[in-house]
Amino acid sequence: MTKQRIPMTQRGHDKLTETLQHLKTTRREQISEYMGSAIADGDLRESAAYDEARMQQSENEGRIIEIEHQLERAVIVAEDSTGAIGLGAKVTLKDEKGAERRFELVGTYEVDVLKGKISDASPIGVALAGKHAGDVVELQGPKGKTVFTVVSVDYD
Repeated sequence: MTKQRIPMTQRGHDKLTETLQHLKTTRREQISEYMGSAIADGDLRESAAYDEARMQQSENEGRIIEIEHQLERAVIVAEDSTGAIGLGAKVTLKDEKGAERRFELVGTYEVDVLKGKISDASPIGVALAGKHAGDVVELQGPKGKTVFTVVSVDYD
């Protein structure tokens, strides 16, 4: 069985690698110190601190395995040299009322809505793929159809 490839920007790959390194070094050390402190306190059968440390260790190791699998399957997608919207593009859209929205189109594992990073697999990501500045895009949403104009596309 082949594993599905994960399209990712270089920035996203670098951030994931940095997170993995942090979990393997700094976080493991913190948990180890916490666990050592709990062990030094005595009876482990009823030690909430020891149970907490073991739970943190388990979560950390699970996250390390998850990130390693993501990085193994990652495919770095190069930016589009034609100026079309693709993975890694920073896009400014204007709606019919003149309100502008700016976001970055990223791979599924890089999504962070609070930082304006939306998935290329989301409805708006799919609708924008391949579009250029000046193009008009219609998107059917829960409140009806919305029309956007692509104001700018840049990769920086």
